[in-house]
Amino acid sequence: FIGEKNTQKAVSAAGNGRQIHFNDPEIKELQDYANIVSIKRLGYNDHGPVHMKKVALNAIKMAEILRDKGIKFNLENEEIGTFDDSLTAVLTAALLHDIGMTVGRSDHEKMSAIIGLPIIDRIMSHVYGNNMMMKTVVRSLALECISGHMGNRVIHSLEAGLLLIADGLDMEKGRARIPLMIETESRVGDIHKYSASAIEKVKISSGDDKPIRISISMSESVGFFQIEEVLFSKLNASTLKPFIEIHAGVAGEKEKKYL
Repeated sequence: FIGEKNTQKAVSAAGNGRQIHFNDPEIKELQDYANIVSIKRLGYNDHGPVHMKKVALNAIKMAEILRDKGIKFNLENEEIGTFDDSLTAVLTAALLHDIGMTVGRSDHEKMSAIIGLPIIDRIMSHVYGNNMMMKTVVRSLALECISGHMGNRVIHSLEAGLLLIADGLDMEKGRARIPLMIETESRVGDIHKYSASAIEKVKISSGDDKPIRISISMSESVGFFQIEEVLFSKLNASTLKPFIEIHAGVAGEKEKKYL
């Protein structure tokens, strides 16, 4: 995974020394097998360790922007926990949200929550020890993040909305590279892979009109499908929507601003 050291450094800094272990052997095996099922068996794009770590990094970047601009997550607003507690839930969910692909695509978010529950319990015990209240609260929040990451169910926390967008922003062309190499014949759903292959760069930064700016550059206009049909469906379902502005364009052409 390119940038794994930087990702772990960011996790440590964002969590004030509270680390979620990226090299947990059970998580690693689940992520690897999820990718085998996704790519080789089902013909989808990357749903494995690279994707899940990229989602974690996207979440860290956006969470830190919101924190620096004074926007509090639900646990802090509700006087239950801290920014670190919210980030613990989101990062735990990021590393587990697609492990349900080990079973199949249909309802994989629900399967991820079921398979991931004992792992979440193990992580919560490591982080919170005997503090049963925080173990319960952060576990529940992580499960909301996982079960809500497809954008097809109502979510209520800013934390879950953060993971939803962090997942949707992993759309750069590398994610579709392997399926495109394997597939030689056209099939239903190829528009997703070809549109993703047109996305050159996704950049997360501080915004001008809203706290978070998402800048997306692409090589061909087919990439707009990935933004308007895939990312927008997640954005419209996310509690993070009021805090995001999106800019996108084909290289050499005028940029288009959304929201």
